[in-house]
Amino acid sequence: MPDLSGIVKAYDIRGVVGEQLDEALVRDFGAAFALLVKTEAPTVVIGHDMRDSSPGLSAAFAEGVTSQGLDVVSIGLCSTDELYFASGSLNLPGAMFTASHNPAKYNGIKMCRSGAAPVGQDTGLAEIRDTVEQGVPVFEGRRGSVTERDVLGEYAGYLRGLVDLSGSRPLKVVVDAGNGMGGHTVPTVFAGLPIEIVPMYFELDGTFPNHEANPLDPKNIVDLQAKVRETGADAGLAFDGDADRCFVVDERGEPVSPSAITALVAVRELVKEPGGTIIHNLITSTGVPEIVAEHGGKPMRTRVGHSFIKAEMARTGAIFGGEHSAHYYFRDFWRADTGMLAALHVLAALGEQDGPLSALTQDFSRYAASGEINSTVDDQVARMLAVKDAYAGKSGAQIDELDGLTVRLAGGAWFNLRPSNTEPLLRLNVEAADRTAVQALTDDVLALVRG
Repeated sequence: MPDLSGIVKAYDIRGVVGEQLDEALVRDFGAAFALLVKTEAPTVVIGHDMRDSSPGLSAAFAEGVTSQGLDVVSIGLCSTDELYFASGSLNLPGAMFTASHNPAKYNGIKMCRSGAAPVGQDTGLAEIRDTVEQGVPVFEGRRGSVTERDVLGEYAGYLRGLVDLSGSRPLKVVVDAGNGMGGHTVPTVFAGLPIEIVPMYFELDGTFPNHEANPLDPKNIVDLQAKVRETGADAGLAFDGDADRCFVVDERGEPVSPSAITALVAVRELVKEPGGTIIHNLITSTGVPEIVAEHGGKPMRTRVGHSFIKAEMARTGAIFGGEHSAHYYFRDFWRADTGMLAALHVLAALGEQDGPLSALTQDFSRYAASGEINSTVDDQVARMLAVKDAYAGKSGAQIDELDGLTVRLAGGAWFNLRPSNTEPLLRLNVEAADRTAVQALTDDVLALVRG
């Protein structure tokens, strides 16, 4: 039996094309997915990004699905949140071919059940892996058929219907699509809005010739920052490769933290539904639950990861959720993540008043943060235990292990230390009142982590 543990991750399938992932294997994944969802729907919707390998792999997956008697609706080139839209609006299970921000040699599959419900290790992905490893059973009935459908216009219209920009002042916005799917979706979504787009790297190119399509890495937004300053734009937006995440910079070219965006959008959603529940993962700023509570909402803290966020949203009926990684989840979008909808909220909030984005977001940025710092370690468990032991005896320290190790100190500073699921890394996030306090706490923890 093949061992697929190296490519079947916690939330998706991802690997190097030609080495770990090829059309024959993907065909089996398609058949296994069909077996998983066969009782809930007769059809699967499939989309893909702009990587050279994506069309062939998505076609192979479709062959696997139809080999089990299910039909396929192919929506072709799309962003991941456009695939979620198709899954939600058509109430069909779906599969998206993308490796997000990974280099060109990678590809992968993000899958969901009907209504864009997530498929992760505990919700079907382990079952799919087991089916492929053990051999997909042959189906003797009729093969399914494949039809094509373009949902880009419907997707754009749906998003515009959720955020009213009709009263916005004219805005100039630089958009860096990173040669990813934002270059495909942004022109249609923003069509007819009072927004002048200054496009950067809209050409679809899965080799990512300009920079890696990961806007959370500071080096990948340098061009965007410069263009915002050069053009006197009101804001800048950067999308990752499959355009489900969106990162924001203000009119000065300064990054706006995803925590501040989470708080801003949460306040807007609470206006629509006072008293609603807002999900935030445990690495978002302490300012997020503070601001949510101040505006009458119910903050709910969760583990990191979209499957946990979506599960909590379903359990609590939450109206919105945000993560430090610039994933934003909306109940009005089938609890799925869409950076595009978050971007529209930011621009609507900006356009409703006369001040600059830096002033608007300042109210939502209360503390200083380190960002995520990775350390390669020989023994994750031993290093985590060393940090826990060092802080357990400190006066006023509060320790919890909801996701990794979180330590809150007297005075409000805190840090979270989490092991990577796929690499020998520990990930550290620190927050405190100011940069000096953040650096001091970061240095203390890293000294323990790195020995």
